[in-house]
Amino acid sequence: MNTFSLVIEPVALKLGPISVTWYGMILGLGAVVGLLLAVREGKRFQIAPEFFMDLLLISVPCAIIGARAYYVAFEWEHYKGDWYEIIAVWHGGLAIHGALIGAVAAGLIYTRVKKTSFWRIADIAAPSLIAGQMIGRWGNFVNQEAHGGPVSREFLSDTLHLPDWIVNQMQIGDTYYHPTFLYESLWNLMVLLVLLWLRRRPWLKAGELFLGYFALYSLGRFFIEGLRTDSLAFHGPYWLENVLAVLWMPMRLLFDAGELPPGGGNVRMAQFISLLLILTAVTVIAVRRFGGFARSRYLDPIVIGTSVGAGAGAAGSGEAAGGQAGESAAGEADGQGTAATGEGKAAESDAESGGADTNNGPAGESGATGRDEAGNRDTSDGRRDDGKNKTNHNGDGPTS
Repeated sequence: MNTFSLVIEPVALKLGPISVTWYGMILGLGAVVGLLLAVREGKRFQIAPEFFMDLLLISVPCAIIGARAYYVAFEWEHYKGDWYEIIAVWHGGLAIHGALIGAVAAGLIYTRVKKTSFWRIADIAAPSLIAGQMIGRWGNFVNQEAHGGPVSREFLSDTLHLPDWIVNQMQIGDTYYHPTFLYESLWNLMVLLVLLWLRRRPWLKAGELFLGYFALYSLGRFFIEGLRTDSLAFHGPYWLENVLAVLWMPMRLLFDAGELPPGGGNVRMAQFISLLLILTAVTVIAVRRFGGFARSRYLDPIVIGTSVGAGAGAAGSGEAAGGQAGESAAGEADGQGTAATGEGKAAESDAESGGADTNNGPAGESGATGRDEAGNRDTSDGRRDDGKNKTNHNGDGPTS
């Protein structure tokens, strides 16, 4: 049996007096992966990468501040009077719900300044958020935090079939613990795959991917949180405690619930918030969809800058209309030429057959058909060019 209490050192490297921790590097990796996902999806809507880079530069500090403030507020007795520890985020202690509050607030302000739809940008960012959370949980693994209750080594190695480098890291002192970081990371991976599939569905309305992210993530977080022993908690009414316990009951078929920290409360804050988020997300989706408030789809074009986008759209529509009118006139002339040729051929046929009128009808129909086909062709071309002009002038249409 491995007797080392710590296998992976929290500090990755030291540059003089500066220590670079694995925790910070992993969080940074999560932010970069999230940015790449957003930039890649943004290209489909012809949104410049700089748009998401600026959003990242604003939202990440807001998310870190929100995550730390949320955590410190619930652990104030531990942090009060120690201002260095309050800002020492590299020691761990970031609450994801606080991070989401900070990031959403930054997104609301940013999209308002950029004069674009918050729902549309939030939809694009939803897979980035869950990808960042999926990667970020491994920072908890390195710091040996956010774990569950005690388990045996055999449970980790033989039942869960985890590799030794994970099993050894889950040993703190002489005790092994539930790798709840791993459970949540795998759940987040599944949510990410579902979101990537959902965003290509033609029936998906704007805002529903973002709200679906909240609902799906919160569902997994609700059940995983019950295994943890470091949950932020508050003193709530007993009926609320019992409701949460009944909802968590299916997990008791597999695992025992983690013990709450003594004196911290009887209701896990993350479970309570997760339940609220699920109910809120489902309600908002239903109201927006069936109340007619969600008019645009996820796959519809996105306009950045309302006044600029509207002006460019009008210009593009005018040029497209002019092009369509020109092509329609050319098509009509072509149809008339075809009709004239058909009538000439019919006259020649009449002369050869002794003035029979039987070919005049088909010849006339041929000319009409020529005009109809030309008109249809021109109308189709006009719609295609109109869409092309709108994309080029608005810069807001998906390219694939």
